[in-house]
Amino acid sequence: MTIQTGMLSGLRYGYEVSGDPAGPPVLILHGWGGQIESMANVAAGLAARGYAIHVLDLPGFGRSAPPPDSPTVWGVPEYAQFVAGYLQAAGLNRPHLIGHSFGGRISIVLGADYAAQVGKIVLTSSAGVLSPPTLRDKLVGAGKAALRLPGLNLLAKPISAIAKNTIGSDDLRAAGVLEPVFRKVVAQDLVPYAARISAPTLLIWGDQDTATPLWQAHTLEKTIPDAGLVVFQGAGHFAYQERGTDFIRIVDTFFKGA
Repeated sequence: MTIQTGMLSGLRYGYEVSGDPAGPPVLILHGWGGQIESMANVAAGLAARGYAIHVLDLPGFGRSAPPPDSPTVWGVPEYAQFVAGYLQAAGLNRPHLIGHSFGGRISIVLGADYAAQVGKIVLTSSAGVLSPPTLRDKLVGAGKAALRLPGLNLLAKPISAIAKNTIGSDDLRAAGVLEPVFRKVVAQDLVPYAARISAPTLLIWGDQDTATPLWQAHTLEKTIPDAGLVVFQGAGHFAYQERGTDFIRIVDTFFKGA
């Protein structure tokens, strides 16, 4: 199918629709730095099984314009509100959700705050569980506090730039205009949202995932009232690609209620 563009809440966005229009609707949300093509194997696999598939370029990625930088920097709830607007604009009635990494963050908030608008939820290597601060995190925090002292504040900007380029994550260095959004998103603890999800939820994880380690999946499994976990041995953060055939089969079975 051809990727199309539309306007929603004043933002241009890209989307793709495939599969059987009369089939059960599924909305697929990619991870940070991804785009529609990132989830192509999932979209194609489920479209072939008779689902009506919708995939978005989230704001700031692919063909979609970045969120506005005012009046407030977007966090996960603002992204969820945008996606909920798409559900309404597209006329989707309680679609199932598949969210990878950052798309999982959005799916968690949708499941909590827009429960009446969504069906079942699949979270694969979802972000949203905060890791305990490392020694490096504590040292960075102490450094930032020191730079706020009188006489040192003029050094804050150049030192912060050096720190970002030397110890910042790849996603942070590549964020560009989305850097404020990224900083806000990664600091948001979504476990309280996960506790309010009423939809049946399936977690699919790779046991070698280093971006969202398996212990975070166990946290979500314990927190979400109706959740189950499937672990792919030897797979990493992109388990849905590494074990694509198994992923499609398991998701199809889950959506059909078996």
